[in-house]
Amino acid sequence: MSRHRAALRALAPALLLIPLAACAGSPTAGDGKGAAATAAAGFPYTVTNCGVSSTYQAPPKRAVTMNQHATEILLALGLEDRVVGSAYLDDAVLPAYRPAYDKIKVLAAEYPSKEVLLGADPDFVYGGYSSAFDKAQGRDREGLAKSGIDSRLSVEYCTDGRVGLDQLKTEITEVARTFGVPERGAELIRDEQRRIDAVTARVKDLPRPSVFVYDSGDSSAFTSGGKGIGNEIVSLAGGTNSFADLDDTFGDVSWEKVIERAPETILIYDYGGTTVEAKKQRLLNDPALAAVPAVKNQRFVVLPLSSAVLGVRVADAVESLGRQLHPDTP
Repeated sequence: MSRHRAALRALAPALLLIPLAACAGSPTAGDGKGAAATAAAGFPYTVTNCGVSSTYQAPPKRAVTMNQHATEILLALGLEDRVVGSAYLDDAVLPAYRPAYDKIKVLAAEYPSKEVLLGADPDFVYGGYSSAFDKAQGRDREGLAKSGIDSRLSVEYCTDGRVGLDQLKTEITEVARTFGVPERGAELIRDEQRRIDAVTARVKDLPRPSVFVYDSGDSSAFTSGGKGIGNEIVSLAGGTNSFADLDDTFGDVSWEKVIERAPETILIYDYGGTTVEAKKQRLLNDPALAAVPAVKNQRFVVLPLSSAVLGVRVADAVESLGRQLHPDTP
């Protein structure tokens, strides 16, 4: 069972950017425990994120990142010196960020316990998935606030409607503003948009193949629905998500539905202990899927899962998928 499938049921609801160098004289926060905070330009700053309103008197200086895409956003903003702990990689950190990442303490292979999290003495916890703030595990945002710890959840998991580039801009802008580096956020956004625009211009007049996203699953298929950034990535790269009408970021669908929709291409998310080749063989060896065009023609494309979430790899994902869906275009 995939981590995303488990998180959804439990909670029910090539190289990208070179990290921007840290600027000399970046503002720093107070201790986050009620002591007087160092004055910083642009503060106090109040932001409402996923229903939680926070006022920052100064930028956080002891952040813990709970998912890979949250970690990479802070690294892309040149904030590795503010990260005191990280957790839960889906796959390998981008090579450009590896030297900075290797200096950060890994609190847990998956999510840290409440005790381990609090032991890092954070003043800010940043989660990429809702499961980062599991109340049953004592990591809920309300509980963290009572401990004097601010938090943020990626807006991919609280957006009313579909997630797209506007939400990516919001995520980067608000995180950069929270940490007192708005200019770095603006530069990151400009570069993302420039690269995405180049792909959309190249594929705009080309046929748009139907794409079934295969995350995982055996008795049913766990796929990308219409609400997450994964759906937008497929569209920007020149394809059409076969399950864009699924009103969720990820969700289960029956194999009968997959057969009925006859996708031309299957996009496999690469992560975890099940290899891409193993996922391909599961699809190719299922006689019920033999007539599905993508299976019959062995038309498979691949993205790492870390590129299919709301983070700094969106442009990278659009570029890679655009090349794979339309390999014959310049």
